[in-house]
Amino acid sequence: MAAPWWDSDYKDRSSLEYRCFVGNLPYSVDEQTLMDYFADYGAISAEIAWDRETGRSRGFGFVNFEDDESVNAAIQGMNGQDIGGRKVTVQEAQPRSRRWRA
Repeated sequence: MAAPWWDSDYKDRSSLEYRCFVGNLPYSVDEQTLMDYFADYGAISAEIAWDRETGRSRGFGFVNFEDDESVNAAIQGMNGQDIGGRKVTVQEAQPRSRRWRA
Protein backbone atom coordinates (compact mmCIF):
# COMPACT_ATOMS: atom_id res chain seq x y z
CA MET A 1 0.00 0.00 0.00
CA ALA A 2 1.42 3.37 -1.00
CA ALA A 3 1.21 6.39 1.25
CA PRO A 4 0.95 9.88 -0.31
CA TRP A 5 3.67 11.31 1.93
CA TRP A 6 6.20 8.63 1.05
CA ASP A 7 8.93 9.70 -1.37
CA SER A 8 9.43 6.58 -3.44
CA ASP A 9 12.28 8.15 -5.40
CA TYR A 10 14.23 9.27 -2.29
CA LYS A 11 17.14 6.89 -2.93
CA ASP A 12 17.52 8.29 -6.45
CA ARG A 13 17.88 11.83 -5.10
CA SER A 14 20.40 11.06 -2.36
CA SER A 15 23.53 11.22 -4.52
CA LEU A 16 26.86 12.25 -3.07
CA GLU A 17 27.12 16.01 -2.81
CA TYR A 18 30.28 18.06 -2.67
CA ARG A 19 29.29 21.22 -0.86
CA CYS A 20 30.44 23.46 1.91
CA PHE A 21 28.59 25.64 4.39
CA VAL A 22 29.53 29.33 4.48
CA GLY A 23 28.44 31.16 7.62
CA ASN A 24 28.62 34.73 8.94
CA LEU A 25 27.98 36.21 5.49
CA PRO A 26 27.03 39.89 5.22
CA TYR A 27 23.38 40.38 4.32
CA SER A 28 24.40 42.17 1.12
CA VAL A 29 26.04 39.06 -0.43
CA ASP A 30 24.05 37.35 -3.19
CA GLU A 31 24.60 34.04 -5.02
CA GLN A 32 26.75 35.53 -7.78
CA THR A 33 29.03 37.33 -5.32
CA LEU A 34 29.44 34.12 -3.32
CA MET A 35 30.27 32.22 -6.52
CA ASP A 36 32.89 34.84 -7.40
CA TYR A 37 34.65 34.40 -4.05
CA PHE A 38 34.84 30.62 -4.52
CA ALA A 39 35.53 30.57 -8.27
CA ASP A 40 39.26 29.86 -7.80
CA TYR A 41 38.36 26.59 -6.06
CA GLY A 42 36.07 25.31 -8.82
CA ALA A 43 32.67 26.30 -7.49
CA ILE A 44 29.84 25.22 -9.80
CA SER A 45 26.91 26.82 -7.94
CA ALA A 46 26.06 28.80 -4.82
CA GLU A 47 22.90 29.24 -2.77
CA ILE A 48 22.07 31.84 -0.12
CA ALA A 49 19.48 31.06 2.56
CA TRP A 50 16.72 33.68 2.42
CA ASP A 51 14.20 34.55 5.11
CA ARG A 52 10.71 33.83 3.78
CA GLU A 53 9.02 36.65 5.67
CA THR A 54 11.47 39.51 5.14
CA GLY A 55 13.15 38.40 1.90
CA ARG A 56 16.51 39.21 3.48
CA SER A 57 19.53 36.92 3.59
CA ARG A 58 19.81 34.76 6.70
CA GLY A 59 23.60 35.23 6.74
CA PHE A 60 24.66 31.82 5.48
CA GLY A 61 24.79 29.83 2.27
CA PHE A 62 26.17 26.79 0.49
CA VAL A 63 28.65 26.38 -2.35
CA ASN A 64 28.66 23.26 -4.56
CA PHE A 65 31.76 21.73 -6.16
CA GLU A 66 32.54 18.94 -8.60
CA ASP A 67 34.74 16.84 -6.29
CA ASP A 68 35.91 16.34 -2.73
CA GLU A 69 39.35 17.84 -3.39
CA SER A 70 37.79 21.15 -4.45
CA VAL A 71 35.63 21.26 -1.31
CA ASN A 72 38.62 20.63 0.95
CA ALA A 73 40.73 23.25 -0.85
CA ALA A 74 37.93 25.81 -0.50
CA ILE A 75 37.53 25.07 3.20
CA GLN A 76 41.27 25.44 3.80
CA GLY A 77 41.57 28.55 1.68
CA MET A 78 38.44 30.49 2.63
CA ASN A 79 37.77 29.68 6.30
CA GLY A 80 38.37 32.86 8.30
CA GLN A 81 38.72 35.07 5.22
CA ASP A 82 37.08 38.47 4.96
CA ILE A 83 33.97 38.79 2.78
CA GLY A 84 32.28 42.19 2.86
CA GLY A 85 33.88 43.14 6.17
CA ARG A 86 33.05 39.89 7.99
CA LYS A 87 35.20 36.85 8.69
CA VAL A 88 33.32 33.88 7.27
CA THR A 89 33.16 30.35 8.58
CA VAL A 90 33.59 27.67 5.93
CA GLN A 91 33.10 24.01 6.74
CA GLU A 92 31.85 20.82 5.16
CA ALA A 93 28.07 20.87 4.82
CA GLN A 94 26.21 18.25 6.80
CA PRO A 95 23.56 16.29 4.91
CA ARG A 96 20.07 17.45 5.62
CA SER A 97 17.91 15.00 7.50
CA ARG A 98 14.94 13.64 5.66
CA ARG A 99 11.75 15.59 6.22
CA TRP A 100 8.50 13.70 5.92
CA ARG A 101 5.58 15.28 4.16
CA ALA A 102 2.16 14.85 5.69
